[in-house]
Amino acid sequence: MTSRLLAVSCAMLAIASSCGGTREFSGYVRTPAPSSQGISLPVIGGESSRELVASSGNLLAIYFGYTNCPDICPTTLQDLTVALRRLDDASRVEVAMVTVDPDRDLAVLDGYVKSFIPTAIALGTTDETELAAAAQPFGASYLVESVGTEVEVAHSTSLYVVDDQGTLLLTWPFGVPSSDISADLSELLDGRRS
Repeated sequence: MTSRLLAVSCAMLAIASSCGGTREFSGYVRTPAPSSQGISLPVIGGESSRELVASSGNLLAIYFGYTNCPDICPTTLQDLTVALRRLDDASRVEVAMVTVDPDRDLAVLDGYVKSFIPTAIALGTTDETELAAAAQPFGASYLVESVGTEVEVAHSTSLYVVDDQGTLLLTWPFGVPSSDISADLSELLDGRRS
């Protein structure tokens, strides 16, 4: 009886492992994958521009947001911070935040994003055409309006990751747990692409 139970257990395990042992990504893949290659934005606090492409062999996580965001932006950056802490080699994941509210953010975004992830880079421009061109391949959207003395900002809330060719690999909608972001990043770093 014991050997028969063992045989059945082994058979069930073999069937389960052959029925899709690969976990689903928590982020979604766009097909065809857009590319950010050739698109650059000025580095805030620096004298250079940064192409929206990861360094060789790395990944680049990109977020479009603003520093006065009361909840979505800090939550997303905190989730990414926790996800990076779970990785064996977080140094292979670069992080960039692009401001959609440059009039208020250019002076403060660098310190803001580095308060979450010290190695992150802050990107921004007051050139609306340049900012729109950077957002386009990601499908990122935003609207900044002055209403009296108040500034109202609406923006898409996704987090994106590109490879060293600028290929958009995954888009995570707001609310994906940090453990799932970390698992996706780990598999991307191991070379999985679909």
